Order: sequence, then C-alpha cells, then structure tokens
Amino acid sequence: MNFTKSSNPVFGSSVFSRLGTSADSGVMTVNGTMNKTGLMLLIVTFAALFTWRKFFGAYDYSTTEAAFSAVSLWLIGGGIGGFITALVTTFRPQSSHITAPLYAVFEGLFLGGISAFFEVQYPGLVMRAVALTLGVFFVMLFLFRSGTIRASGKLVMGIVAATGGIALVYLVSFIAGMFGANLGFLHGTGNFSIGFSLLVVVIAALNLILDFDFIERGAQSGAPKIMEWYGAFGLMVTLVWLYLEILRLLAKLAARRD
Repeated sequence: MNFTKSSNPVFGSSVFSRLGTSADSGVMTVNGTMNKTGLMLLIVTFAALFTWRKFFGAYDYSTTEAAFSAVSLWLIGGGIGGFITALVTTFRPQSSHITAPLYAVFEGLFLGGISAFFEVQYPGLVMRAVALTLGVFFVMLFLFRSGTIRASGKLVMGIVAATGGIALVYLVSFIAGMFGANLGFLHGTGNFSIGFSLLVVVIAALNLILDFDFIERGAQSGAPKIMEWYGAFGLMVTLVWLYLEILRLLAKLAARRD
C-alpha cells in the first residue's frame, strides 16, 4: 500500500506504515477521522472568535492601530504556535491526539486576527470566505465518496507538481519581499493576479481529494485509531490553506470593484 500519494506535506511520508497496522485501542476509520475533523473545526472557530472579538472590541472605526495592538501578540503567538505544533505533529504523529487540537487552537487565534483585518477593509468578506471554504470541502468530499473523482496516478502527479510550484512561487515572493521587491502578480488586482489566485484555490481544493484518499487508505490498512487525529490534522492544514486563498481571492475581487 503506497501512502506517499498526497501532496499535503503532512501526508508526505509512509507515516501509517511506520506506526504499524493495528493497535489495542482500535483501528482508524474514515468516519472517526471526519468526526475529529469536525471537532477541530469547532476548536478553530471558538479560538478565532476570541481574537475576532478582541479586535473589534478595540476598533474605533477610524483607525486600526488600537485593534492591531489588542490582537498582535495573539496573532503572532497563534502563527508561531501553529507552525511549531504542525512540525511536532508531522514528526511525532503518535502524539497527534494532543498536538492536533493544540494546532487548531493556535490556527484559530491566527485566523481570527487575520480575518478581522480583512473584514474591516471589506465588510461581509469573511463570512463569504467561510461559506465558500465549507462548500468546497463538502463538494469535494461528495465527489470523492461518490467515485466521481479518484486519486489516479496522473491526477496525483499533476496536483503534486502544481502544489510544489505554488510553494516555490510563494518562497521566492517571501525572499524577494525581504529585499524590498514586490511581486505584483501575487498581490495586485489585475487579471493575471486574480487568475493566479483562482488557480491556487483550485489546486488547494484538489488537494482535499488526495487527503481523502490517503485517509481512506490508512483506514483500509488498519492503521492505529490514534491516527484519526493525524488524518484530521492533515485535512485542517489543507482547509486553512484553502480558506486563506479564498479570502485573498475575494479581497482582490472586492478591491478591483472599488
């Protein structure tokens, strides 16, 4: 059984094989993984509401300076904490029952602050982004479970290559930004910039298919039940990416209309 199909870095190694195919506490199931994914979504939501409310509690509708100060530490802490717990979970999947919920807390704090900044600029944008993200998730889940889209060899290779290319572009953009350069096609509102964001959203959505396939294979192989948390964590990584990309795309479209 090949477990290296997903382009999600969380699922990028034979983690299920390394941990064995059974456990005294039970085996991994698809439904169990989906339930834990739902629980992590709730954790993310409540954590995001915390920083969201702190932001708007300090916002005076004339400047964002006070609001930024109110959430800056939570925002930075959430970003750093999410990155650290993601690394720990990836390299120690046997502790994912602890680190995956912690990742959800940190990511929620980060997303709540980021979302608040977008909401100030474009009222109503965040709810549309959340609705679209959940809509894409359930559509892709339906397409996978119905067999309409399966993780075939050519599809996997294409998504992995596209995801790697996007990661490379973002890395170059980050490095260029450190030297004061600005890649306009990533941050502008032109046709190419919007088209690129739309492409990234599509690739992120297709990554869900690979994640579903990976989880299904883990369940079929009888992976330890604790790996349900690891599978849920991997899905959350993709969902966070998808949400942020949809948020960026909607912001570009809103800025273009103004």
